[in-house]
Amino acid sequence: MARVVDIHPVDPQPRLVSQVADVLREGGLIAYPTDSGYALGCRCGQRDGTERIRQIRRLDAKHHFTLVCASFAQMGQLVRIDNSAFRAIKAATPGPYTFILPATEEVPRRLAHPKKKTVGVRIPESRTVHAILDELGEPLLSSTLILPGDDGPLTQGWQVDEAVGHAVDLVVDAEDVPAEPTTVVDFSAGYPEVARVGAGDPEPFS
Repeated sequence: MARVVDIHPVDPQPRLVSQVADVLREGGLIAYPTDSGYALGCRCGQRDGTERIRQIRRLDAKHHFTLVCASFAQMGQLVRIDNSAFRAIKAATPGPYTFILPATEEVPRRLAHPKKKTVGVRIPESRTVHAILDELGEPLLSSTLILPGDDGPLTQGWQVDEAVGHAVDLVVDAEDVPAEPTTVVDFSAGYPEVARVGAGDPEPFS
């Protein structure tokens, strides 16, 4: 079973955050709380972690993984953002949105959509996530923890531990998180298209 680490959602304990980052650096897969439900995460270069996420969620090769970033500047290193998209995305971050954009060469080819060469990116509001990202020093490859057959993500640490504790290396427990996934906005065609309505207001991109 996975190790469970109880991190304070408002004032994350540096010692525990460091332990989470160490698991990630060692190639581990974690389940962690975000501002839009629990997610699975590993380092971007960790091929084994990517495959473990696919197995847990039963994802095909067309699934858009998300790169969770600490800042807009970090996001800009991973995807190409034109001027019109820049203003709209900048205004909506941090927040419960995932943006699909053309990937740069910084993104491993296997993580991008096989045909579109795009990838999802987001900047969450969660203090816990930002603490982990700051300690890790790089983006986190992530996928919302929606199990096969479920409509929404898991929201409580004990649920996550029971459901996937056997399949991940560490579960970050915090206060209950929202059950609504992010709103997904696809810019791959050069204009915004709302691909999924979730926690973020879709109106600015409609």
